[in-house]
Amino acid sequence: MEHPNISQLKKNVAPFEQIDEKASIRQIINTLVPFMALWYGAYLSLSVSYWLTLPILIIAAGFMVRAFILFHDCCHQSFFKSSLANDILGTILGAVTLVPYQQWKRSHSIHHATSGNLDKRGVGDMWVMTVEEYMASSTWRRLGYRVYRNPLVMFGLGPIGVFLITYRFNRRAAKGKERTNVYVTNALIAGIYSLLIWAIGWQAFLMIQGPIFFLSGSLGIWLFYVQHQFEDSYFENEDEWSYVNAAVEGSSYYKLPKVLQWITGNIGFHHVHHLSSKVPNYNLEKAHNASVLLQKATTITIGQSLKSLRFRLWDEHNKTFVSFKDLKRMMKQIAEGIDPKAASKVGRLKASRSAG
Repeated sequence: MEHPNISQLKKNVAPFEQIDEKASIRQIINTLVPFMALWYGAYLSLSVSYWLTLPILIIAAGFMVRAFILFHDCCHQSFFKSSLANDILGTILGAVTLVPYQQWKRSHSIHHATSGNLDKRGVGDMWVMTVEEYMASSTWRRLGYRVYRNPLVMFGLGPIGVFLITYRFNRRAAKGKERTNVYVTNALIAGIYSLLIWAIGWQAFLMIQGPIFFLSGSLGIWLFYVQHQFEDSYFENEDEWSYVNAAVEGSSYYKLPKVLQWITGNIGFHHVHHLSSKVPNYNLEKAHNASVLLQKATTITIGQSLKSLRFRLWDEHNKTFVSFKDLKRMMKQIAEGIDPKAASKVGRLKASRSAG
């Protein structure tokens, strides 16, 4: 994408930052009512066949993802005009999606403020190492990174590790409102789950909620992953980093079929969302269509997005993601003296690690 005109982009997006509370209420109804109906339908179908239940659970998982998008808008204060209304609905939806509202709101705001900044990684984002950092790391750190970036771990164990374990606890520095909100969210989850188990039994509950949780969690992690980790994404050090560039060049337009676009609450227009988190989800596509510059953002289809599974490391020299297989080739080139600049930087990093 060409160098973005900051003032023009802001001017183009500003009209779409307006909140339409009637649209927000409609979204609550057309998301939570179908989700509850599908959940109940899945329970009824258990007496017929679990093969009949499974398709219902897949659709229900999609509606849980949609519920998370509403939660996400509440975190950005872009769902209701009232901050209190956003906080209340966000906490309720947090219990439905197993995400503590205040904790996630904080980490996600940091993600928006630092996305693509190589000097400010570590909060609200996925672990990304540069080629040079990886090559200068210890064997154990490399192994840990390889395990983390393995798709089976990221999308298989990820939902369990993140939603069931990590989000159930406060971070050490959490204070007041954030700390209390985690307790409230956990209490709401315990109450809802206890009521459902009392009503239908723990076996039926696990057969229904288990797949919904796992599928929606995996899809949520996938969406977050693919919208920032495409081949020609954007990563720069602090002195060269730009918020606008990170938004429109480091966030993709994930072009999905209309049904999936609706289910995922238009979050595929991620470049628009990162440019202005004030734009409600129902206005993201409108903002995209109204700006020629935004339409030039990197567009990724489902087929193209699957290629991102091989991306492991960020190559600072070539400004692209590479695989571990690509790394072997690059290391061979360094060993043969083909890329002395990279070799010199790796040497400095190794020396720095040894000194530390």
